[in-house]
Amino acid sequence: MRLLENKVVIVTGAARGIGEGIALKLAEHGANIAFTYVSESSADKAKSLEEKLAGHGVKAKAYRSNAGEFSQCESFVNDVVKEFGSVDVCVNNAGISKDNLLLRMTPESWDDVMNINLKSVFNMTKQVIRPMMKAKSGSIVNMSSVIGLMGNAGQGSYAASKAGILGFTKSVAKELGSRNVRCNAIAPGFVETDMTSYLKEGEQADKYKAGIPLGRFGTAEDIANVTLFLASDMSAYMTGQVLSVDGGLYM
Repeated sequence: MRLLENKVVIVTGAARGIGEGIALKLAEHGANIAFTYVSESSADKAKSLEEKLAGHGVKAKAYRSNAGEFSQCESFVNDVVKEFGSVDVCVNNAGISKDNLLLRMTPESWDDVMNINLKSVFNMTKQVIRPMMKAKSGSIVNMSSVIGLMGNAGQGSYAASKAGILGFTKSVAKELGSRNVRCNAIAPGFVETDMTSYLKEGEQADKYKAGIPLGRFGTAEDIANVTLFLASDMSAYMTGQVLSVDGGLYM
């Protein structure tokens, strides 16, 4: 059973890591995928992902667009609606980290993290709710983090941006519920990606794993499976919720 047959899904920041895993999982379930990447260096990866997605018998297209820039999001969503006809699901996945102790953190690095992690969610949500409200149907899935729930030394900007997503998610859910547009968030724990490659082995990795009841780091597929649930009608009576996918790290 393909849970998203013929649905049009946007995934931001999908050229690698969790975003790539999400795009592949949703395509596997019949979704047509429009996804973004931000840098020219990711163009080859984006093209490769396009081909992988098309292998599932769906329509797929990569767009170079910076989710942290409002005007680019506006152009991107307009292009997607013209090309695909609608937007049924939006997965706000784009994110970065610039970790540093507060004493050493610069205003510039703080702003960079806020723009890509938090402002991007506003930018994209602002655009996709128009076609969703018109259709009286839609699902928005925002990628937060367990760090936004529990905080972490040296990650003040990242934690603040991911915590902000949670408040935004709940507010949007209350605003748009009457139009049958749902908005939920996922809070991943430590997930093995390029961004967290430093966690794969050594004493630090063992320390983190010791605090996870399931005793392992997550995978992109772990997050993708929950995203599929929230994107599909299997979660039709859920909105404004935060699902922690962290192996039990935060309880």
